Parts: sequence; C-alpha cells; structure tokens
Amino acid sequence: MKQISELMGYRQGVKVVDATLRDGGLVNDFYFPDGFVKALYETNLKAGVDYMEFGYKADKEMFDVNKFGPCKFCDDDYIRSIVGENDTNLKIAAMADVGRCNYKRDIIEKKDSPIDLIRVATYINSIPAAIDVIEDSAKKGYETSCNIMAVSNVQEGDLKAALDLVGKTPVDVIYIVDSNGSIFPEQMARLADIFGEFAAKYNKKVGIHAHDNLKLAFANTVECVGDGVDFLDATYASMGRGAGNCAMELLLGFLHNPKYNLYPALQFIEKWMQPMKASGTTWGYDFQYLLTGILNQHPRTAIQYTKEKRTDLSNYYKEITAQE
Repeated sequence: MKQISELMGYRQGVKVVDATLRDGGLVNDFYFPDGFVKALYETNLKAGVDYMEFGYKADKEMFDVNKFGPCKFCDDDYIRSIVGENDTNLKIAAMADVGRCNYKRDIIEKKDSPIDLIRVATYINSIPAAIDVIEDSAKKGYETSCNIMAVSNVQEGDLKAALDLVGKTPVDVIYIVDSNGSIFPEQMARLADIFGEFAAKYNKKVGIHAHDNLKLAFANTVECVGDGVDFLDATYASMGRGAGNCAMELLLGFLHNPKYNLYPALQFIEKWMQPMKASGTTWGYDFQYLLTGILNQHPRTAIQYTKEKRTDLSNYYKEITAQE
C-alpha cells in the first residue's frame, strides 16, 4: 500500500493540465459561448493551473474551418487574441493528432508562437509517425508530450517496445491515456509502474489522461498521483468526449499544494459550465458509456446512442456485445 504521506503531502513536480477546450470541444464542435475561452484562461490563472490546452492543431485541408470553432485549429493569432503575450506562469498547450495535422506547416517556430507545449496524440501502431512530430516540434523549441491513446487495448510487450522507442526521443512527458474509460485503479497502478520504469530510464515525466465511463477518472488520477505521475489532465465539470474526464474541481480539491485554488473553479462552473449544460450541451457519465467502458470499447457507439436520444439500453447492450 502507498504511504499516507504520498497522498497527504505534495510534490513540487505535479502539474495540472486543463483540457476543457480540447476534449470538451469534441462535444460541441469547438463552438463555445462568447467570452468562454477568455474566462477559462483567467480562471486557470486564478486557480493556479499549470497548462491550458487550447485545442487541436488540425489540418485545414482535412477539416472544414466553417464547421468547427477556432479551438479545432489553434491558430497562433487566435490564441494570442485571448492570452496576449501570456506573461504568466500558465503555459499554453495544443494537441497534434497524428495523421490529422500538418505539423511541418502549422506548427511554427516556438519563438513566434504563444504555444509552449505540443501534445502528440498517437495510437500504438503510429508511434513512428508520432516520433517524427515530436522531433520536429522539439527542434522548433517546444516542450512535447506523447499521449499513447487506447492503452487498455495494448499488449504489455508492445507497450514496452513503444515506450522504449519514445523514450529515446526528445519528448518531455509520456502519457497514459485511458481512451475507453475502462481501466480500474489496480490496473492503472500497473501501468504507472511500467511507464515510470521507462520514464526513469530516459529521464522523462509521466502523465495521466482519464475518461469517466466507469466513474473512475478521478480515482485513477489519484492513483497516479500516489504512483509518482506528475502531469494530471482534468476538465471543468468533467467536460469531454462521451463520459468526460477527471473533474478539475475534484482534482483541485484533492491536491494539497497551496498554489492551487478551488474557489475560482467553482465560480467558473457556476457562471459558464452549468448554463452550457442546461442549454442542451451533453456530456458526462451515463449508462451507455458505462457499457462501453466495461467492454473496453471505444465510446463511438455510445456517443451515437446519445445523439439519437435512445433509451433502449438493453437492446443497445445486445448490439455492442454482438460485436465482440
């Protein structure tokens, strides 16, 4: 068992990453209410959050700019219109999704960009392509992370081989990503040990990005805190794809570092998140996401179930188990 001091105290190395705009943007095609993004930035400053992820660096030749809000593309000028020169301790992040971004064109030199961290999202079968994005971004002067998605579907031997490859790159942080929201804390502890082994070998940090299908996103994040994982993703009111993510308000309430402040998060949720949900924007734990989590499936069928406003849960269960 973990020592109580590991959870009662705090590590200076812990970093809180706000992923509300990026993961939450998957819920509403990145169309946030007027003033939302600026208010979120100011909230993160007051709450002591370490990184704010603005969205994706999506390829405009693949995605229609008229069908998505600006955080789908994270143009440098757009980010600068929110943060100015960002002369603060809050760092700015954007995600480069392997195969869905033109990183050589759209990720410019760090000295000309307000972005600090490029988060490279990859599946296990596209690790070589991810490494190219990491190396290109690092060469341009950015901090980088490698977010290995759907890790619950990866064989341990393949995972270790991938971690060994990624560890040899200039990447700063390697992320455990529970895309399906299917990992239990005991399994998460094992993954944290595996990732930690390679992080120690190559002098990297480890991060956790959890989904809430089984209502375990916060529990898994707390597990990782006790296991030495430093980069902790969260979203306000759990806003994110499908069942959502680890709730920022839970995480800020748990962490004992006095630099984090829960009260601004509560104010933001009251003014912005609750009205947005009341207006019909849908995310968060529900029975259909529970089922895909239990079955370790991608939540795409549950997302479609939700969009169709279906209530025939037992039929849906038969449908998705028939696919097994």
